[in-house]
Amino acid sequence: MDARLIQRHGLLTLEAQLNLFPAVALLGPRQVGKTTLALQLAAQRPSQYLDLESPADLAKLSDPGLYLGSQPGKLLILDEVQRQLELFGSLRGLIDADRRRGQNQGRFLLLGSASVELIRQSSESLAGRLAFVELGGLTVPEVGESLGGQLWIRGGFPDSFLASSDQASSLWRQAFLRTYLERDIPQLGPRIPAETLRRFWTMLAHNQGCLFNAAALGRSLGVSGKTVARYLDLLVDLLLVRRLQPLHTNAGKRLVKAPKVFIRDSGLVHTLLGLDDREAVLGHPVAGGSWEGFVLETLLSCAPERTQAWFYRTAAGAEMDLVLDLPGGSRWAIEIKRSSAPRLSKGFHQARADLGPERCFVVFAGHERYPLAGGVDAIGVAELADLLRKP
Repeated sequence: MDARLIQRHGLLTLEAQLNLFPAVALLGPRQVGKTTLALQLAAQRPSQYLDLESPADLAKLSDPGLYLGSQPGKLLILDEVQRQLELFGSLRGLIDADRRRGQNQGRFLLLGSASVELIRQSSESLAGRLAFVELGGLTVPEVGESLGGQLWIRGGFPDSFLASSDQASSLWRQAFLRTYLERDIPQLGPRIPAETLRRFWTMLAHNQGCLFNAAALGRSLGVSGKTVARYLDLLVDLLLVRRLQPLHTNAGKRLVKAPKVFIRDSGLVHTLLGLDDREAVLGHPVAGGSWEGFVLETLLSCAPERTQAWFYRTAAGAEMDLVLDLPGGSRWAIEIKRSSAPRLSKGFHQARADLGPERCFVVFAGHERYPLAGGVDAIGVAELADLLRKP
């Protein structure tokens, strides 16, 4: 399978936003497929691609207004834009000039690794002119249900998923982590020793899907809880870690207040823990948390825009892994089980009674869909992802 042949669902979102805004920023971690997706889009319309890590392309932008202004009617794709944040001032002038000529959509596509500074600079300079689209790893609907198990073990980075063997995939992920820690993160500004950040990342992998305890992690690292929270903020900003917040809607219950934390790519979880293949993953205590995070990322990537995601847990033991508040007011409650024969706990039923969801599902490791007691459906991840895409 060639990465270029995988139809990414983000392409439709990207096209829709370019039809509404003069500029769109496509954000995601390195190697997640942003450039491939942008070039697929470029093949459908007049376009010009510039890589801002290329000296030759940078030379063209010595006078950005002059060069970019000389490309009328084209979609201008600027890759690695976080390295040239000063361009945003020039883009603003060009967009406003195009607007006066009646061209209000689809002028610039900006590709970049997410960072606070990139989002702040672009939002300030291009307010009202720019939309953001986030691209995550490959998902089960994109690669096909038959390859869902391979996707879970190797993760959603295309080069990792499409590697010739599990060993080759693991080696790719090891190199990816090393490059991020030693080159990419330092270039973004934070002065954090690479070994310290790797130890923190590994601790998060051991605690995949658990409540975040900054004080406990800080004691293990020999730093303060505030410093640990800053490390977490960095990885969340880079779209490498997800912080899932608890739902606080029932004032009569004692509710958990700490967020749950997931490394967003299951393959990175496995590599950080030295788990190179399916047998190693299944024999490790992280298997359940890794599966939960994998399902979570697939479902959220397919959920409609403006969907809000939470988890629910009370001190009395009521718990729901994922609560989705969809646009329009519908609420779905979702429990995630790696078992092929899921059983519903007392805590699940208590949470369901508290939440009053319109629909309730248990995602399990099988492929068929069948009803459980009380209007709950057991369902595979691929089918539930399709339901979310067409609610």
